[in-house]
Amino acid sequence: MELVTPAIGLIFWTTVVFTMLVLLLKKFAWKPILSAVDERNKSIKNSLQEAEKARNEMSELTANNEKILAQAKLDRDVILKEAREMKNDIIAKAKEQANVEAEKLVSSAKEQISNEKLKALTELKNHVADLSIEMAEKILRSELSDSEKQKDLVNRALKESNN
Repeated sequence: MELVTPAIGLIFWTTVVFTMLVLLLKKFAWKPILSAVDERNKSIKNSLQEAEKARNEMSELTANNEKILAQAKLDRDVILKEAREMKNDIIAKAKEQANVEAEKLVSSAKEQISNEKLKALTELKNHVADLSIEMAEKILRSELSDSEKQKDLVNRALKESNN
């Protein structure tokens, strides 16, 4: 039995030492270890919450960016449409103004042509009248140079006026 006693003593003292070690660890080491683990858990939890918050903010930013991009495309389309309309209006006005100017030029040219034509006709009539007068003078001179021819001319004129 002597062997049993030292083993019991060893077990007793081992249990006492272990209990004291557990108490010492509980008093001095476990609080800092547990508080460090709690801090780490809180830190991880906060990090996860921040990551989720950041992910949500990124989703919102992405959605906002897509909305802004869509609005920018709509604005661009509206601006391009307005620019095309302005271009077409400017071209139409320029064509209209060119047509008006062309009509004015054509009208002016026709008027000038008409004036030149009238001027030419007037000059031609004057020239024909001058030639007619010259020819009449020459004919009368040749007819009136002889007294017999003068008498015949007077008689013809009288006969024509009587008829």
